[in-house]
Amino acid sequence: MKKTLTRIGAVLAFAVLPLSVFATVTVSDDGEPKRWTMQQCIDHAMQNNLSLQKARITQESAEEDVKGSRAQLLPQVSASTNHSIGYTPWVDSGISTVTNGLVNDKVKKSSYNGSYGLNGSWTVWNGNRNRNTIKQNKYTAEQSALQTEQTANSIKEKIAQLYVQILYLTEAVKVNEQSLETSKKNEERGQQMLEVGKMSKADLAQLTAQRATDEYNIVEAKANIARYKLQLKQLLELNATTDFDIVVPETTDEQALADIPSLNSVYEAALLNRPEIAASELAVKSSDLSITMARSGYLPSVNMSAGASTSHNSMSSRSFGNQLKNDFSISGGLGISIPIFDGRQTKTSINKAKLQKLSAQIDLQNARDDLYQTIEGYWLDAETNQQKFRSAKMTTESEQLSYNLLQEQFQLGLKNIVELMTGKDRLLTAQQNTLQSKYQAILAIEMLKFYQGKEF
Repeated sequence: MKKTLTRIGAVLAFAVLPLSVFATVTVSDDGEPKRWTMQQCIDHAMQNNLSLQKARITQESAEEDVKGSRAQLLPQVSASTNHSIGYTPWVDSGISTVTNGLVNDKVKKSSYNGSYGLNGSWTVWNGNRNRNTIKQNKYTAEQSALQTEQTANSIKEKIAQLYVQILYLTEAVKVNEQSLETSKKNEERGQQMLEVGKMSKADLAQLTAQRATDEYNIVEAKANIARYKLQLKQLLELNATTDFDIVVPETTDEQALADIPSLNSVYEAALLNRPEIAASELAVKSSDLSITMARSGYLPSVNMSAGASTSHNSMSSRSFGNQLKNDFSISGGLGISIPIFDGRQTKTSINKAKLQKLSAQIDLQNARDDLYQTIEGYWLDAETNQQKFRSAKMTTESEQLSYNLLQEQFQLGLKNIVELMTGKDRLLTAQQNTLQSKYQAILAIEMLKFYQGKEF
């Protein structure tokens, strides 16, 4: 039931969007509008909502993974150097040099050694896992972008739910205010009749209670409006000091009685443009790649490596430059790894990837079923509420005429207080039913168009 009410609320709010976009908006001192249209609420949330910002960060992270996997196709190059100091305290021989016919012995107990290297490696072939990883990361990035779109749609629906509650309660306040004015007139008339002895105090008390009930309904509706505005304000990430109100657009009977798109045409269009369907389809494609990558575990891998190195030592009698030159060496290699037995790791990976694909296929079918049920619900709402609106509108007109007659007869003393209050309750119920069915019919139609991919 809660999900159904949320869906109806979203439908109602989105349908009034075209009307609210062109409404006049005043602006506060801080540059924000004082009275927000639906489109302004959505636009502001798309830029400032924290949940959506986190979703975009996740999307950017996935795009970085794509760039990283592409870079894995290139050789990996690294440079290294090592330096060490040695000390031999009991050495008794060293270096002898002859100067002017004299032999000089020099014993070095400490030494310094340095080495320098440049190494590179390149995966020539690994069962095509590296290229499939790029494809899979692309799918993941696309899924992340679609999830960002889903998050945005979810935020729009929340905004719509709050917005429509405010619109509906605003209309309810107007109806209750009209009812209150009638109750006050009836109470005044009852006071006059009491004074001339044509009404008892008990009957007057009922009229007073009716007036108080109408006042209570207005206060409660306004309090609910304030709460919904606060929730909407928080969803837009507005600070506590921002002056906030919404534009209340007008709707017409013609909107409620507009043509309803066919169920199949809406569903077929939605299959092509809804992000949740596209994300589920990508999950199936990604699982196919997972199977292919798992099977590559049976294939050999080929790697190439190359390096250059040199070193020097302070114990050597050669100069620093000569040591670097004479110790310089270049190496290269080709390595082939052939899997023979891996403890069933590859087979297990393949089977788990196949199970993952089955799960993704089930998720895709569930997404399609959920989409159809949602669209069917909107379609039934549109059909049912159009019929309800026609009936409720006629009932309201009839009940209004009946109540007007009851008021005249009551003032003449021909009808009692119970009949008057019963007629008033029937009129109020008819007015509320007309208002509710009108909004639901209009906005269910607009939501069907939204699922077709049309702009509001």
